[in-house]
Amino acid sequence: MLLVAAVPLAIWAYLLTARGGFWRVSKSLAPLAQASSESKKIAVVIPARDEEAVIGDTVRSLLRQNWRTPLDVFVVDDNSSDRTAKAARKAAEELQRSCSLTVLSGRPLAPGWTGKLWALSQGVERALESRPDFLLFTDADIRHDSESLKALVGIADENRCDLVSFMVKLSCSTFPEQALIPAFVFFFFQLYPPAWIYSRTKRTAGAAGGCVLIRPAALLAIGGVASIRGEVIDDCALARAVKMKGGQVWLGLTPTTHSTRVYASFGEVGAMIARTAFNQLHHSSVLLVGTLFGLLFTYLLPVILLFSGRTIPAVLGGAAYSLMTVAYWPMVRFYGLPAYWALTLPLAAVFYMGATVVSAIRYWKGVGGNWKGRAQDLAQ
Repeated sequence: MLLVAAVPLAIWAYLLTARGGFWRVSKSLAPLAQASSESKKIAVVIPARDEEAVIGDTVRSLLRQNWRTPLDVFVVDDNSSDRTAKAARKAAEELQRSCSLTVLSGRPLAPGWTGKLWALSQGVERALESRPDFLLFTDADIRHDSESLKALVGIADENRCDLVSFMVKLSCSTFPEQALIPAFVFFFFQLYPPAWIYSRTKRTAGAAGGCVLIRPAALLAIGGVASIRGEVIDDCALARAVKMKGGQVWLGLTPTTHSTRVYASFGEVGAMIARTAFNQLHHSSVLLVGTLFGLLFTYLLPVILLFSGRTIPAVLGGAAYSLMTVAYWPMVRFYGLPAYWALTLPLAAVFYMGATVVSAIRYWKGVGGNWKGRAQDLAQ
């Protein structure tokens, strides 16, 4: 009993001291770096499918960048059923910057490709014709701060990075978002510690697909977007491919660039997690069981021990829960939530466990995840 009770405390001691400081938000914040030259040419590619409600805000934020050289923005309308293309053009017209926007009609989805990457590849193909110094890949629901491009290019210049990615600040206004979104970013950084991503001595590589700046030479070196065409977790696959080719990768948080996509219900958040969770585990039942036990020992057992009725196990459980709360508090503060939310991480872990199991069941049933009317991550 005492040995089991000591396991969560040992886990949290390791996570706080030897996991790259992933929980120290202040160490992961994007610095206020300035680009060494604003004469560099930037081409922006936005794959978009049924994004009429949000893409106008994204286009406006890009065309308002404090950047001396005009941007070339390429929106790939991926066979939308709404007026995504019209909304993008209207946003550029409002700023009298229509000449900076090109809207491409996406071709039918090719076999072996995920929808987003197929659209992205078409935008990249067109964007490279202008011979840009950097490519910026961004989702259609990202409102970029006016200084975002300066910071991205500045980090790339100062650190000689081939790929720079911002984990943008996700929406955290609804109750489901407050309960689960800070935990989502916390878990992501636990898997992909930014310090390890940047380190050349670590194999860890990761990125956040909502905002990725990449040098064209680095993209071409890995074989272009086609080299990851079937990947569901495409952002991390891209970062991994770049790092494996010897490229330098940087990932950090930004408090000023935001996602405008709102998750109004627990079901919506759960669906977002379930789309990729089992893919993250390489569709392995062994890894699934190991992950569930790992989450149980790390997040739930400390709370169970508190109510075990035995003094030493309760003390050990309380110590583990305290370390867990200390680790989670910086992320809770980053999202502007009251301190008591730091106590809720075990509940979030239960939810994520359930979503992971759902993800596996959907895969085994041959349903897979669903995004914008397309099934993905289907069993072969």
